[in-house]
Amino acid sequence: MRGFLDDKKLHDKQVLGRTSDLAELSRLEFVDEVIVASPHDRELTLRVLEDAKQMRLDVKIAPDLFGCVPSGAPKYVGGILLVPLHEEQLPVAGLRLKRVLDLVGAAVLLILLAPLLAALALMVRINSPGPIFYAAPRAGRKGKPFRCYKFRTMVPDADALKGDLRQRNQREGPFFKITGDPRITKVGHILRRYSLDELPQLWNVLKGEMSLVGPRPHPLDDFSEYALEHLPRLDVTPGLTGLWQVTARRDPSFQAGMDLDKAYIQHWSLGMDLKILLKTPSAVLRGNGE
Repeated sequence: MRGFLDDKKLHDKQVLGRTSDLAELSRLEFVDEVIVASPHDRELTLRVLEDAKQMRLDVKIAPDLFGCVPSGAPKYVGGILLVPLHEEQLPVAGLRLKRVLDLVGAAVLLILLAPLLAALALMVRINSPGPIFYAAPRAGRKGKPFRCYKFRTMVPDADALKGDLRQRNQREGPFFKITGDPRITKVGHILRRYSLDELPQLWNVLKGEMSLVGPRPHPLDDFSEYALEHLPRLDVTPGLTGLWQVTARRDPSFQAGMDLDKAYIQHWSLGMDLKILLKTPSAVLRGNGE
C-alpha cells in the first residue's frame, strides 16, 4: 500500500495528498488499485471513481461495517451491493428432514387410523346435529392464519357463545379454557379427554400448515391478545403435539406453556421431536385432556 488520500487529514504522514491529486499521484507511485473507504460523500466518491477509470485503475469500495465481520459473500439485490454483517445459522438440513418426517408420518397415520377416523366421525354425527368437522382459523407460523381441522366437540354455535364465557376463563393470559365448558357435547368430552378430536390435523400436517411436533396453534382471538414477548412462539410451524402436551398438560398457566414453547424453539433438534412423539401416546392415554 502506497498511502492515503484525504482532504481533511493532510497533516498525517500516511496521507499523500488530496483526492484531487489522484491522477498525478497514481502515476508517480505506480498505483494499480484504489480503495474507497467509507464512501459517505456521494459526490466525492463518484469523482474518485471517474478519475480512477480514466487512469485505468482497479477500484474497490470498503463499506463501513460498524466493527462487524461480514458473515457471508456480498451479493446484489435490485442492483444494490449488500454485504451481510450477521446471518442466523439455521439447521437447514434438519428442518428439511423434519418436513420429510412430517409428510411420511402424517400419511402413514392417516392410512392406519382410517377405520378409527371413520368411527369417530360417525359418533360425532349421531351424537349432535351439525357438521362432523370443525374448521376454524388459527395463528400459524409468523402469525399467518390457516384453517385448523378438528372433529367437532361442541355445539354448532359454540364460537358465538364464547364471549359470554370469557369471565370464567381459568387460564392466565390470553389463552381461553374452562372446566366443564357447557358447549361441549357428550361425545366431545370423550374425544377431548384422549385428544382424539385433534387427529384431523394430520391433514394440516400434510398441507405444511402444521408439523407433527411444535407449539399448539392458538385461535385468532387469543393470538390478538399476545404481548410482544409471546410472539417468538410463532417463529416455527405449529404442531400436533408439543413439549407442553407431554410435560405440563394440566398446568393452567399460559406463561408456563409459553415458556415451554420457547424452550422447545431454542433447543430444537430432531432428537427432541422424536422424544416428544414417543411420550405423546402415554400422555394421551392418561386421559388428561379437556
